[in-house]
Amino acid sequence: MLDYPTLKIIWWLLVGVLLIGFAIMDGHDMGVGTLLPFAGQSDEERRVVINTVGPHWDGNQVWFITGGGAIFAAWPLVYATAFSGFYWAMLAVLWALFFRPVGFDYRSKIANPTWRKTWDWGLFIGGAVPPLIFGVAFGNLLQGVPFHFDDNLMSYYTGSFWALLNPFALVAGVVSSAMITMHGGVYLAHRTEGVIQQRAARFASWAAVVMILAFAGAGIWLTQGIDGFRITSAVNQAALPNPMSKTVVREAGAWLHNFQQTPVLWALPALGFVGAALAALLVRSGKTLSAFVASSLAMTGVITTAGFAMFPFVMPSSTDPRSSLTVWDSVSSHLTLGIMFWATMIFTPIVITYTGWAYSVMRGKVTVAHIRANDHTAY
Repeated sequence: MLDYPTLKIIWWLLVGVLLIGFAIMDGHDMGVGTLLPFAGQSDEERRVVINTVGPHWDGNQVWFITGGGAIFAAWPLVYATAFSGFYWAMLAVLWALFFRPVGFDYRSKIANPTWRKTWDWGLFIGGAVPPLIFGVAFGNLLQGVPFHFDDNLMSYYTGSFWALLNPFALVAGVVSSAMITMHGGVYLAHRTEGVIQQRAARFASWAAVVMILAFAGAGIWLTQGIDGFRITSAVNQAALPNPMSKTVVREAGAWLHNFQQTPVLWALPALGFVGAALAALLVRSGKTLSAFVASSLAMTGVITTAGFAMFPFVMPSSTDPRSSLTVWDSVSSHLTLGIMFWATMIFTPIVITYTGWAYSVMRGKVTVAHIRANDHTAY
């Protein structure tokens, strides 16, 4: 079995891979849902939009479910603390997601304009709300979350739902929303043609510009106006989980420490900027598949920038920095991580195989003629 510190790092990387996979695979579904009321101007056009993701959107939820399960099993303290502190935010995500299965399955069952338009906006909510809340959550993580542990490692959250909606977190939410909208617009442009493709390309390029500006603004704000966290005591990387065994301080510029120590990490935010700019240029020039790759790289750059900036912190505490949860002290046992690692080695190829199939679906175009010819099976 691999040693305990190595497994802790491996699971930090695996959770990151799952987050990136979720953003790329389920993200383009959510982005399409966000653009649904705007990219499709008539009922038939909106059915075209829906049918670009309708056949496989639920399979992409595997990334979301697997990511949640991995956090629960690998980082139980993070899972418990986050779900208690972000309880209402998580409920808002779930409530928004409820619109997706019902909307996809029942939206076109009744040929009533009011019925269909209602579900169109339901699918918009299901696509737009989760990315916004996920971005707001990351914005709060970078500022620190108001929680602490007592001597029995019972966590106490002292914030509120409305406190989560602070200015910096909302900027992070704009980054996330624009990123997902860009990705969905690129995907929609790749799967459609004509006027729908033109609208999708236009929305995707606008979203890319918003993402670039918001990402730059958030980065400047983070480095100039928000204190980061730094461990000041010795860390026993092989120790059993105990977040109270360390000392932590808050100081300006701490989130840049890893980038200063390892300059190659600056390639990650650069990937976010360059990928988004390329996605905008490529999608407007009709190179939609290349634009999808560029958009995926942009999202990878944004997510990994946040992850490596915070490392080894996973969930910093603003009220009691010592209670902050890190890669070293918030994980499951050595045995649990080892068993999960080998299970992951078995099942990950299955998930990747499905991902390959989902991407193969992208080869065909969805058109109004297609919807009319397959009206009984189309969404």
